[in-house]
This record gives sequence, structure tokens and C-alpha cells, in this order.
Amino acid sequence: MSVDVPRKTSAGAPRIPAQRGARPAAGEPRRRVDVVGYACLVVAALIMVVPLLWMVFASFKQRNEIYTIPTRWLPESLDLANYLDVFATVPFGHFLLNSVITTVLGAGLKVVLGLMCAYALVFVEFPGKRLVFLLVLAALMVPPQVTLIPNYTLTAQLGWLNTYQGIILPGLASSLGTFLFRQHFQTFPISVLEAATLDGAGHWRRLWGFVVPLSAPTVSAVALVSVVSEWNQYLWPLLVTDSGSMMTLPVGLTLLQNNDGITNWGVLMAGTVLVMLPILLVFVFFQRRLVAGLATGALAN
Repeated sequence: MSVDVPRKTSAGAPRIPAQRGARPAAGEPRRRVDVVGYACLVVAALIMVVPLLWMVFASFKQRNEIYTIPTRWLPESLDLANYLDVFATVPFGHFLLNSVITTVLGAGLKVVLGLMCAYALVFVEFPGKRLVFLLVLAALMVPPQVTLIPNYTLTAQLGWLNTYQGIILPGLASSLGTFLFRQHFQTFPISVLEAATLDGAGHWRRLWGFVVPLSAPTVSAVALVSVVSEWNQYLWPLLVTDSGSMMTLPVGLTLLQNNDGITNWGVLMAGTVLVMLPILLVFVFFQRRLVAGLATGALAN
């Protein structure tokens, strides 16, 4: 058995090995702090957070407080009059119901279609499989604004204006979800599916009984991205709905401008806070699943 003997320095004093977590002694080099990196992170965080803080503070201000010079950040009092005006001016509860329906159905169908498409691209052999994947990659590069006019023309011809199917169905093809699922399935242990095949499981059972349960982080990430995208949709619901009974929350905010005038920023900011708050809470609670799922897809071969 070997015994560690303290080594002697040039001065003759024994040198005790440094313990993990101990402070560096005088004269030893300290770990360099990346000041520039932290400064960039702080600046980026301020750019994102400061407008949100101004929006929240402005939602409690009266009209004359917003236009003060110099600008006053904090309101004189936490007055909820602007929030009450939102509910009195527009049918906010109906807009909320429409947003929940379109978000749940739209995001859910996107995830299901993405899972089935990615499963076929990885575990099913068929002619032209590589070409289909190249089309998925090409769809990632096409801006959604390019398809607005063709989708609107088809939706109008089908008589789907001011309907839930008109809002949801044209955007169900999620190339991003298919790509992330496909990248994750590339790392899936094939032995699990081989064992399921020997037990007589078909493609449908293998997908929902084995692949999906073992891919929970990626499924959660794609579902969260889809929920945020569906909730924040503005341009497409604005085009296909002109009835107040079918408007979603982002579109319903335009009625606050039309009724109260664009200069009444307090009411408009209050409505924006109410629209942003539900999806912000969802993101805060599920952000770890989002990061884990996206990292799993990014590290796949």
C-alpha cells in the first residue's frame, strides 16, 4: 500500500496537496472570468425583459401617466381599471375559448402527424424515403408568408372562413416537428422494436406502445413549441376570421384599438398582458423539458 508523502518545496517546507473546492493560495493563478460573455448575456436579457416590464407597468397606468416627460416607469398606484375595461370592451372570455380550442387541437394534431411521419421516415422502408426527407428539409426553408395566398384561396373555396377548421387545418404540416422527431428516432435502440416485432406488434403498436413512451423529452419539446406557435398566431387567424365570435386572443386585441383608439395604451397593454400570461406560465413550468428535448434532437446523428 502506497502512502502519499508531502513534497518539499524549494524553501524546504512540505507542500500539502490542494483539496477540491479550496480557494487558490496566494500567487496561484485564478480562473479567468469571461467578462465579455457575461456582459453580452446581460445586454441581451435587458433587451428582451425591459419592453415586457414597461408593458406590465403601463397596464396599471392612467392615460396621462403614460405620456409624462421624462418617462416614469412605475405607476402611481396599482389600478386595475385598465383590466376591467378590457373585459367591458371586448368579449375576452370568448376570445380565450377560441384560442384554447385552436391551440389544443392544432398543437395536438401537429405532434401526432409529426410522430407518424418521422416514424415512417426512420423505421419503414418505402421507395423515395430520402426524397420525402429532403422535401421536409426544404419546407423548413420556406417562409410561411409565401403560402398565405394559396391557403386563403383554398380555404375560401371550401367555405371554411370563420370556422375552426379554417384556422387549424392549413397549418397542420409541421416540418420542424417531423425533423426533430426523425433526428431523435435515429438514436432509438432498434433492439426494442425487433423484440416488439417478434411479439407480433405492428407499426401502430410499436409507435404508440414503445417509441412514444421512450421519446417523452422530445415529444414534450415539440408539443411546447407547437403550443406557443398556435397561441401566438396572428396573421392567419386575422385573414380567415372577420366575426367576433371566431376571433382568437391576438386578433381580438385589434378591437381594443378600434374601439378605444390607439392612443389608449393602458387598456391595450392590459389586454396584451392577459394574452401573454397563460403561455408564459406554460413555458416557465415546462422549459426544462423543452431544453432537454431540443438537445436530444440536436445531438442525434
